[in-house]
Amino acid sequence: MNRYLALLFGLAGLLLVGWYGYRALGEQQSGFPLPAIAAREAPKRLPTEPRDWQGKIDYLNLDQQFAALAARPEMAGLAVAIVEDGELRFVSTYGVTDKQSGEPVTPQTVFRWASVSKGVAGSLAAQLAAKGKLNLDAPLSKWHTSLRLPGGGESQITLAQLLSHRTGLTKNAYDSRLEDGEEPGLLRLQLGTAPLQCLPGTCHSYQNIAFDAASEILGQAAGTLYSDAVQKRLFKPLGMKSAQFGMAGLTGAKSWARPHHGNQVRPLSESYWRVPAAAGVSSDIVDMARWMQAQMGENKDVLSARALALAHAPLVSTRHVYSGELARALGDASYGLGWRSFTYAGRLLIGHSGAVDGYRSTMIFDPATRTGVAALWNDGWGRPFRLPFAVFDSYYGETGHDWLDLSDLPEVKRPAVTSAPN
Repeated sequence: MNRYLALLFGLAGLLLVGWYGYRALGEQQSGFPLPAIAAREAPKRLPTEPRDWQGKIDYLNLDQQFAALAARPEMAGLAVAIVEDGELRFVSTYGVTDKQSGEPVTPQTVFRWASVSKGVAGSLAAQLAAKGKLNLDAPLSKWHTSLRLPGGGESQITLAQLLSHRTGLTKNAYDSRLEDGEEPGLLRLQLGTAPLQCLPGTCHSYQNIAFDAASEILGQAAGTLYSDAVQKRLFKPLGMKSAQFGMAGLTGAKSWARPHHGNQVRPLSESYWRVPAAAGVSSDIVDMARWMQAQMGENKDVLSARALALAHAPLVSTRHVYSGELARALGDASYGLGWRSFTYAGRLLIGHSGAVDGYRSTMIFDPATRTGVAALWNDGWGRPFRLPFAVFDSYYGETGHDWLDLSDLPEVKRPAVTSAPN
């Protein structure tokens, strides 16, 4: 009996030694005690409070300006996220998801990305190309797509040219027919007899229906549906849980922003959800900020430096971005694989903006400083497109513009305050 007891105690001792040895090895390899590792992996608290807004940027002043912008009658709700030096430093929301219900916008409110979605298609193409699964310079005719171009242009232009809007078609060809409910696949076939703005491959001409042929090509290259490939290869590895495709990806969220025109809530239309590579993504502002950080190189396991270089490289010069004073402040406008680039205050910026009925979006960043802005709002007003440049002015120390000045707009009439009866 004593022999068996001794054997049992000996085994117990070996197990204890093994556990402490494993624990010590884990601490030695990581440089931290194991409990510290668990704490390090805990999700960070969102920077939604003034005490969290730390950095070079004057967040308190900007927050007041954003609130004044969102309070305009042209607006409904607004969500803004700012990444400074690669870190998420500011998340704030303003206004309402629905002017009828008065439900407030929160960091978890889902909005539509509209054409900011084009950078998702470009990033997936660049990722697949960097992994040797796709040739960006192969003609479109290599793939089974519904796109036809005048004169057999689909056999002349490449996927890179498609993603940089060099089909030669007139701007936004057949978009109005898409909005009227016609099927995008049939419309792509009919583009074979559409008028040309230039010879295929020779100029930049912005598209939605033709651009979405990328969803057919990228799905084939990935061996699955385009939306599933994006989820598997991009959104899920980046932790973007709210980022979805299709109308259900918006309306299925616990909080989602209704489209507005002034005080009127607009009906939702399926049209641009049917061109997912061009305008199919919806998410909350936090996931849009995660996407922006990935574009800055913060997630090299998902988007390598080579993939980002392929996606962002300027491939064709374009006309001015935006209009008026903002257009005059920007230079060297170019387009890559679903991404715009231009210079502002002597710095290179990369990003995209979007617009569908009742929604607007913008995401612009400085790749050199890993600083950028994402904004989503549920109205058709274009004034908030200036918002990122107010943030960049604060970061760069520029004083030549006051992008969020509202003094040129009609004064907002406030309801008269009456005294309560005694």
